[in-house]
Amino acid sequence: MHEKLLPILGLLIIVLLLVMVAQRIRVAYPIFLVLAGLGISFIPGVPVLKLDPEIIFLIFLPPLLYEAAWYTSWNDFWKWKRTISLLAFGLVFLTSIVVAYVSQAFIPGFTLALGFLLGGIVSPPDAVAATTVLKGLKVPKRTITILEGESLVNDASSLIIFRFALAAVLTGAFSMQEATGQFFLVAGMGIIVGIAGAHVFYAIHRFLPTTPAIDAALSIITPYILFLTAEHFDYSGVMAVVSGGLFMSFRSHEMFKTGNTRVNMVGVWNTLIFVMNALVFILIGLELPDIMQGLGETSVMEGIKYGLLISLIVIIVRLLWIYPVAHIPRWISKKIRQDPTPGWKNPLIIGWAGMRGVVSLATALSIPVMMTDGVTFPMRNLIIFITFVVIFVTLVFQGLTLPLLIKLVNLGEIDPLKPGDQQQSEIRIQLDSLALERIDENYQESLETNGLVQNLKKSLENSIRVNQNHLDSLDTSSNGKDNLKEYHHIMLDIFNLQRKELVKMKRQKLFSDEEIRKAESQLDLNELKITGTKHM
Repeated sequence: MHEKLLPILGLLIIVLLLVMVAQRIRVAYPIFLVLAGLGISFIPGVPVLKLDPEIIFLIFLPPLLYEAAWYTSWNDFWKWKRTISLLAFGLVFLTSIVVAYVSQAFIPGFTLALGFLLGGIVSPPDAVAATTVLKGLKVPKRTITILEGESLVNDASSLIIFRFALAAVLTGAFSMQEATGQFFLVAGMGIIVGIAGAHVFYAIHRFLPTTPAIDAALSIITPYILFLTAEHFDYSGVMAVVSGGLFMSFRSHEMFKTGNTRVNMVGVWNTLIFVMNALVFILIGLELPDIMQGLGETSVMEGIKYGLLISLIVIIVRLLWIYPVAHIPRWISKKIRQDPTPGWKNPLIIGWAGMRGVVSLATALSIPVMMTDGVTFPMRNLIIFITFVVIFVTLVFQGLTLPLLIKLVNLGEIDPLKPGDQQQSEIRIQLDSLALERIDENYQESLETNGLVQNLKKSLENSIRVNQNHLDSLDTSSNGKDNLKEYHHIMLDIFNLQRKELVKMKRQKLFSDEEIRKAESQLDLNELKITGTKHM
């Protein structure tokens, strides 16, 4: 046990150190980890890693999808459902078809069924890679919403294509009509299983006497239960997790009513997802030697040539598909034309952000070694190697050039959006005004006799006044952005000073540790209002 645990802990430490290096040199950590894993794998004496696809699908995929669904705005998802659907389904199908016919034509020994198998593997982009690369860059909210929404669904459509193509290779029979019907059955029933399971966990959170720790533990268990239940009945586990995650996120305010629960879950999930994301990307790089050993009669140069060809195909198909998706519906529908036009810049960024990731590699590795009749599965090792090349090219080449492309096109916000500070102040004014109304209507007697209630009313009135002044400053200042940046800098400096004072108080034992921790938590919440983060 000790011999197995030590390498795992060592890998975790290496991953964390590499992420810190990536942050220091300002390279998105998925790209850096793949390159680092690739470099480490060629160091003499490093053991060859064999990645079990079941680990990816069962251990990593459910929580990664669930977390992505949780943080997806249902309103934004529904608003851009047309574009998301055309990418997550239409583009996946088109990519699979083109890859199938191109691979059959240019790769010796490739059948059409094997081509569809490869197409289903390499068609879905990776959400984590795109959002991590785009983090901190000036990208329209619409762009992020579409990329995240696409990634939620495209894994399901690609895995279903893979499943039918694999069956065609194994049995030698394929019916388009039957496959189409099965596709909608598998996806639709996956959604039903996900929503039904989410209702069960919703009831547990809502009506049973849970604690913050129990709520966090249940939230981690939920995606695994949804995934395994759907897969048990041969339905889409991906769609079950996505639909369940969207439902649970939408009803989260009813389930988690205390701040302690929500803050606790943020910490648990941020840590879990960060570690999982970092591990899967370095595993991609570490897997290459094992993939190369399995090439057999096909030379590495031939495999690279075929991989570059398929990489070029998936990039071109995505770029050619995205522009009709963005503009043709606007020509047809007057209602769609009411939204601001995406122009040519936004589709270009979405098209270039189609980076492949660990789901594609795990899918390729899940191809069985032997056919049902005991014969070796045809072209298995070549398919896996081509998949690796496609991941490497799209992730590293497109990932490194995407920030540069965004700067070159000078992409600005498309849809009219209020600045975050303005929205926060307006929300605060509305909430404080509601609180004042409740005090005046229901607690008039307490207001006259209770000094604490009087102070609360004055505090609310002062908060409204401060936030209104803040809004006025944003509206009238000619250099409002510079003022806001300076204001944030001052506030963060003050918070840092206050933390140091709390440390001094702790050393001097002036107050209990529990109360000092409460004060630290309040400072953390105040800082998050400025720095911003995802909350679960």
